[in-house]
Amino acid sequence: MATAKNFILASGSPQRRALLADIGFEPKEIHPADIDESPLPGEMPLPYIRRMALAKARAVAAICPGENVLSADTVIVVGRKIIQKSPDDAAQEAVMRLLSGRTHRVITSVCLITEDGHIGQKTVTTKIVMKHLTEEEISAYVASGEWHGVAGYKIEGLLAGYVKKIIGSYSGVVGLPLYETKNLLNGAGIR
Repeated sequence: MATAKNFILASGSPQRRALLADIGFEPKEIHPADIDESPLPGEMPLPYIRRMALAKARAVAAICPGENVLSADTVIVVGRKIIQKSPDDAAQEAVMRLLSGRTHRVITSVCLITEDGHIGQKTVTTKIVMKHLTEEEISAYVASGEWHGVAGYKIEGLLAGYVKKIIGSYSGVVGLPLYETKNLLNGAGIR
């Protein structure tokens, strides 16, 4: 286990915590942010995801003043459509049909508010080329339940067998672009 570093992770995501551990960055505390994640009327995906990451960092920084706070948010985007968490199997099947045979984007924004209030933010877009999914493949994926609790899917599971190509950051698709995150932390003197 890595030695705890001087930052708070504003996310309860086990994937983000595991990614940070992979590069030797264990947060000293974890405080998931509780904010309204609804898009604003007419809000485009890139401004939305940047706003979400910043809002999460600000929410935790407000209750933990004088601390370094790291947050991130990830969305799947088809065209201009932001894919939200599916409430049930039927909605998830519709998402899988939408993604089938298409190239879509996964956008992750990572934000660091330093103990002195400086805000650093990096946003990474990755293209995912998905194979055409059969109805059987869609049903099997939905039945697996891997999609519960995430918007769209988890790339690090069954769905990986349906991805033809990833153009960009694999760790960004999982939920935290490691190169950009390490640079933000290092820039704040967190090593």
